[in-house]
Amino acid sequence: MIFAKMSRTGNGLLSQVSGAGGAPVHFPPLRYNHKFRAKFWSETNNMIRFLQDQGPLKKAILGGLLVIICGAMVITLIPGGLGSSLGIGGPGQGVVATVAGQEIRSDEVQRVARQILQQQFPRGGAQASMFLPYFVTQAREQLITQEVLVVQAEKMGLRASDEELRDELQHGQIGQILFPQGKFVGDEGYQSFVSSNGLTIPQFEALEKNFILIRKLQELVTSGATVTDLEVRQEFARRNTKVKFEYAVLRKEDIEKSIHPAEAELRAFYDRNKAAYNNAIPEKRKVRYVVIDSAKIDAPVSKDDLFAYYDQHREEFRVPDQVNVRHILIKTPLAGPDGKVDPKGVEEARKKAEDVLKQLKSGAKFDDLAKKYSDDPGSKASGGALGWIGKGRTVPEFEKAAFALPKGGTSDLVQSTYGFHIIRVEDKQEAHVKSLDEVKAQIEPIIKQQKTTQIADVQATALLAAARKGGLEAAAAAKGLQVVSTDFISRTDSLPGIGSSAPFLDAVFNQRDKAPADEVQIPQGFAIFEVTEIKPPATPTFEEIRSRVETEFRNERSGLLLSQKTQELSDRAKAEHDLKKAAREVGATVKTSDLVLPDGQVPEIGSMAGPAAVAFTMKVGEISGALNSGTSGAVLKILERQDPSEQEFAAQKDTIRDGVRQQKKQELFELFLTSLRTDMDKSGKIKLNQDEMKLLTRTQNSDEGE
Repeated sequence: MIFAKMSRTGNGLLSQVSGAGGAPVHFPPLRYNHKFRAKFWSETNNMIRFLQDQGPLKKAILGGLLVIICGAMVITLIPGGLGSSLGIGGPGQGVVATVAGQEIRSDEVQRVARQILQQQFPRGGAQASMFLPYFVTQAREQLITQEVLVVQAEKMGLRASDEELRDELQHGQIGQILFPQGKFVGDEGYQSFVSSNGLTIPQFEALEKNFILIRKLQELVTSGATVTDLEVRQEFARRNTKVKFEYAVLRKEDIEKSIHPAEAELRAFYDRNKAAYNNAIPEKRKVRYVVIDSAKIDAPVSKDDLFAYYDQHREEFRVPDQVNVRHILIKTPLAGPDGKVDPKGVEEARKKAEDVLKQLKSGAKFDDLAKKYSDDPGSKASGGALGWIGKGRTVPEFEKAAFALPKGGTSDLVQSTYGFHIIRVEDKQEAHVKSLDEVKAQIEPIIKQQKTTQIADVQATALLAAARKGGLEAAAAAKGLQVVSTDFISRTDSLPGIGSSAPFLDAVFNQRDKAPADEVQIPQGFAIFEVTEIKPPATPTFEEIRSRVETEFRNERSGLLLSQKTQELSDRAKAEHDLKKAAREVGATVKTSDLVLPDGQVPEIGSMAGPAAVAFTMKVGEISGALNSGTSGAVLKILERQDPSEQEFAAQKDTIRDGVRQQKKQELFELFLTSLRTDMDKSGKIKLNQDEMKLLTRTQNSDEGE
């Protein structure tokens, strides 16, 4: 049970949300796991591939869909005038694109791109950062798609209310993060969760409202999706038909072993594919640097430092009136469609609650009764424990009774909209501000880190100025610091005192040739560096990459031979009506499968959802064409086909109908989105700022060319 009295404040919609007892629960910093939103974007990114096969059915679906929503779309798709269509007055500096006048800013694109990069390369590193320009483009497209849908939803009169947002954050997929085991993480936990992703609470809540709007739009657009009985029957047969087959297999690795290319063949292959080897040797650089290590800086924290920080952040240490409570809840029925509550059900709940209270007064343990009778899943297992709750964090009836009780007191029955409560107060605490002594251990490391960073920054700035004036060696020597000089390094190398620092290596490889010394912040502190020599990307000679050329030659040749031999195997088997004989003639291995379903696996064939899926369309005794998986080739002969029973159909038909309906809904929405995006592009509603994108995706080569 979640007790909540939520209202929008400067801290966001959840600033007054409580868990089962309303007490703020302090957690380590939480990460916004974007897998909760990945499904939507995954489906969005698949839309273009889906629409490449524009069959008549899809066109018919789209035509019908546009008739339904054309009224709303006309409003959205009116061109924005001559200036809009010509791009006059386009997005300004710091804005990557606009959708119907709504800005998509560069910092927002960068934030999403970094999140995508983190998802794809959780360990990070310099190598991963090289892909950031690609993810910048992907992030821009995602944000444009989102804004297109939000704009259309609003044009069609859809809205996302504060109440819907509260329900989403509390009971949606993110609810398991914000309300673990039914208890709110508290204001600090909520703030940490949001800020750890580079967002403010208003930004985060606006983003969540956008997802609610998109979901509403999707439900509206796809509400007409229907599934016929024939479609259910066909999908059932497709999923549940089993086949058993004989199969002859040729392996690419076996063919490759027989390939022994001559030197002339390899040189000809190298010359033919020389364009693919252009700049195959990556750029390398020599660098000299000095590290200012924050860990080596002594920054003692004085009493004055502690008091100043405490005084500036006093409100953070304020503790409100609180009570530590347990409760037992006996639920009452919910209101029916007419808004009325069944009085008989309420009376039954009252009698049950009175019986529990009677047992309690007779000496039964509160936590035992809570575990046995309470209808609150969030606190039942812990004997009804809700923890500390403050005022304004629970429903009024519960709050009034809890704060009126003395320490150790137990209430009579307290009725709220949820049912009947029995409340026990374990402890009480009056409002106060924690003393400096109480929070000293908490704030001292923060102050020390701040002072250390400030000192390191000052030292780095001074060292940089001295290095630019008199050279890095002299500047470092004057400060007693060591200069590290490297041989040629790449973006993936680990360096002494720095390691594989993406910020440092990015700065080094983005530095212009013969540029003065520069400064970059690194996890260890700061580094002052200068690039001393650049070895540009190069195309290797044949001798330098002979081994790679031979590997690629053998791979290409074996792939061609595999296709040829597999086709020959199929042709012979069909001509002779004998798969085993044909296999002996071409040197293939023959095996027999078990009865297998469409989602099954067969040794050396792999997934039956791949090329081997053709087996489910074949008759008993029929021989397949050549099937090529890339690593092996196969030819099948169907031995047995087993159709599913009517009993299986009866058990699965409802699930299959739901699955087919969901697939149809996705297809409808994909068609809708693609049409909407195309029309908004043509009408000038979407404006791109290519100059801003160039800034975000700029490479070293483009920098040097400017």
